[in-house]
Amino acid sequence: MTSRIRQFALRIAAIFRRDSLDCELDAEMRAHLDLAIEENLEAGMTPQQARRQALIRFGGPQQAKEIHRDARGLPFVETFLQDLRFAARLLKKSPGFTVVSVLTLALGIGATTAIFSVVYGVLLRPLPYHNPQQIVRLWEQGATGVRMRFAERNFDDVRAQNRCLSGIAVFDSGLSTVTRHGDATRVQATSVTRDFFDVMGVQPVFGRAFSPDEQRLNASPAGLVSYAYWQQTLGGTRDLSSIRLKLDNHPLSIVGVLPPGFRFPDNSDIWIPREISQETPSRSAHNDQLIGHLRDGLSVDQARADLNTIAQRLKQQYGPGTDMVAVVIEPLRRAMTNDVRPALIVLLVASAFLLLIACANVTNLMLAQAAARERELAVRAVLGAERGRLIRQFLTEAFLLSSIGGVCGVLLAYWGLKGLLALAPANLPRLEDVSINVPVLLFSVLAVALVSIALTLFTALRSTSRDGLNEGSRSGIGTRNKRRMGRLLAAAQLAAALILLVGATLLGRSLLRVLSVNAGFRTQNVATMEIGLPFDAPKADRADFLDRLVTRLRRIPGVDHVGGTNKLPLSDSGFADGSFAPMNPSQISPHVQDLIRRSNSENLANMDPALMSELIAFFDDLFRDKSHLGYADFVVASAGYFPTLGIPLLEGRLFDERDTSDAPHVAVISQSLARQTWPNQDPIGRTIEFGNMDGDLRLLTIVGVVGDVRDHSLESAPPPTVYVDFRQRPQVAWTFTFVMHTSSNPESVFGAARSILHDLDPNIPPRFNTLSQVYSASLEVRRFSLTLIGMFSVIAVLLASAGIYGVISYSVAQRTREIGVRMALGATTREVLIMVLKQSLITGAIGISVGLFGCFALTRLLQSQLFEISPSDPITLCGVSILLLMVSLAACSIPGRRAARIDPATALRCE
Repeated sequence: MTSRIRQFALRIAAIFRRDSLDCELDAEMRAHLDLAIEENLEAGMTPQQARRQALIRFGGPQQAKEIHRDARGLPFVETFLQDLRFAARLLKKSPGFTVVSVLTLALGIGATTAIFSVVYGVLLRPLPYHNPQQIVRLWEQGATGVRMRFAERNFDDVRAQNRCLSGIAVFDSGLSTVTRHGDATRVQATSVTRDFFDVMGVQPVFGRAFSPDEQRLNASPAGLVSYAYWQQTLGGTRDLSSIRLKLDNHPLSIVGVLPPGFRFPDNSDIWIPREISQETPSRSAHNDQLIGHLRDGLSVDQARADLNTIAQRLKQQYGPGTDMVAVVIEPLRRAMTNDVRPALIVLLVASAFLLLIACANVTNLMLAQAAARERELAVRAVLGAERGRLIRQFLTEAFLLSSIGGVCGVLLAYWGLKGLLALAPANLPRLEDVSINVPVLLFSVLAVALVSIALTLFTALRSTSRDGLNEGSRSGIGTRNKRRMGRLLAAAQLAAALILLVGATLLGRSLLRVLSVNAGFRTQNVATMEIGLPFDAPKADRADFLDRLVTRLRRIPGVDHVGGTNKLPLSDSGFADGSFAPMNPSQISPHVQDLIRRSNSENLANMDPALMSELIAFFDDLFRDKSHLGYADFVVASAGYFPTLGIPLLEGRLFDERDTSDAPHVAVISQSLARQTWPNQDPIGRTIEFGNMDGDLRLLTIVGVVGDVRDHSLESAPPPTVYVDFRQRPQVAWTFTFVMHTSSNPESVFGAARSILHDLDPNIPPRFNTLSQVYSASLEVRRFSLTLIGMFSVIAVLLASAGIYGVISYSVAQRTREIGVRMALGATTREVLIMVLKQSLITGAIGISVGLFGCFALTRLLQSQLFEISPSDPITLCGVSILLLMVSLAACSIPGRRAARIDPATALRCE
């Protein structure tokens, strides 16, 4: 093996030492020839005879040299280098063709590479954790098939009974207030159970992990911090015991620093033990996010079967007490990207179509170049060049051209990636993993190789065919078959452009329909201020603080209305939903009413276990019959929230001064909830039990009905919603967003609102925004897809137009003599123009017909991104088809007029 490698290396070296080796070979052959001549002279021959006999015996010097060169070198490599030098001379000889082709390929390869870098970074790149393919996410699945977060008791049972997971843990993240040296900031903090870091395969690089004493109920909070937070905020100090932090007004001791780059989930900076908080006993309180690690050798399907068996067992055991009938399990990487996967796949397909259009354009240019070389190719064939040798020459030319285009495309992708990331939605996961890296470069190399083959496929096979060479030997004009091939490539460009343009039009019309949706609230001139309150603050203190802040904010000049909520529409804050029970207060016995009263005056953890069991049994019976239950969002709000956002009152009243904490608890419901739960009835005065949302078991009396609000997204239907007064039910309002309607620029009130908040509590940091910005952010993914596909479509139409223009111009140039004869025989200018336009019309019709078939097959990929419009919308298909047909006719109008102005005498004289 070593000798073979050495021999191969010597052959490679011989290629680059050819001149010196040839000199040595000449000297050696001269020495052998001189020796043979001397021997012949000694035998009595004359000098002429001696030399002639020596050459005959030698067998011919040139043939011997060629045999020796083949033996010492690599003929294939030498031939490739020869072809490469010849291709470089050809490209240099035609600078216009070279520049246009390189720019076209760079555009296609660059766009595809840039999009692939995003797709790879978000969807394909392995997660930076230990054995990432074994990390999975888990959800409960209800009887209707909807996936839900886990209930804590169900999690305990699944952790104890499963045989498929080596570890399983709970995590829950959110913004928290962190105070250091008197400065308060909002930081993403995550509470995790004991196996979380083992599941992720992560351990502190400095300090230590949580101890068992820190992972128990009511333990003093200890925290781990991210490497970035440790360096940037904590100064990279090695003495962790000297760090003094407060997390939501609780002292937090930092015990360790996690590895660089680890910030799961949601770019967290602080992690604390989940076990320090009280566990929720209900099996229908879906609060926990789960993550697990598959045992070695087990697949996701095997784990799903094991977990579903546990879910069915728990359902049989607890019946209506649990909503879980199965378990949904997915690889973590897929779970993180489910929402953006369809949009990114569509963008990758769109960029591939753009690359195909670029290849078709360059292929047409190469066909035109090959037509001018038909005499050259014919001469080569006559001199003995094999067809395979000629094809290799074309392949080398295409490789050189596409390689230059590929290098320019990668540079274009590198520069364009920054702009692409700037356009990307802020909530696009794993953006930090997007870059031009080795796999992306390998993808570019593969794209260059495929482009080279694609460019060679049509050009070389047609130009080196026997018919083509014979025709080339007879005349220098292109044949009808070659013109037909050019028109077919132009039709393919039109078909691809049609698919892209239809996709962009469908997305654009969907966006317009989304924008026309009545969100149920106003967005203009509304400032928002989000704050975070201590999680365990007494509810009376929390309600009093919020009430005082609302009162002060009303006094800001220019503010018309002020309100607040824990769930701002179209944001991801404060989302909570669940089942509620419509009921009559007379159904509750005095004994249970006393238990409910005591449950709201005592801490549930300190309640007598026997009384607690009795209370749980009552509510289990209450929620056992699912047929009479309702399902709704649970939103905490103030009285001013509705007029501030322009949400209309349809019936009854809003919250007012009568609704104090000691008064009977009231609720305002949305129109859809009233219609769904009490159809053709008056909901005012009805009572519901919805205490599973915040632990307050007192009944809610409905006092008003307001208009529907699209809380989750503009595309989804308004959810049935129950609004409660923040003064009566402030338990879940630890994150609260104030909304202020102003008479002018909403940003002008930020300073005054900040000062008021600082006066009331300097340890609470605010986060300001405008509702119009929140509204716009909810459309980022849709706008991102539309912008890129729209850009691709415009480029595709321009390239397709240039392709048709080039094909028709080339055809007119090749048919100059024919047109001259026609006009000499009496054809009018109008008839010649119609003949050229007819050719373009046929090409466009073929391309559009093929494109329409492609649309029916491929626009189904857009189904999940369309809103109130069909992928096969006839108006869109017809409109885009007519537009492209007009574009193709416009593209051929210039060569058509040129053909109509041909002078017959001049055309015939040139021939």
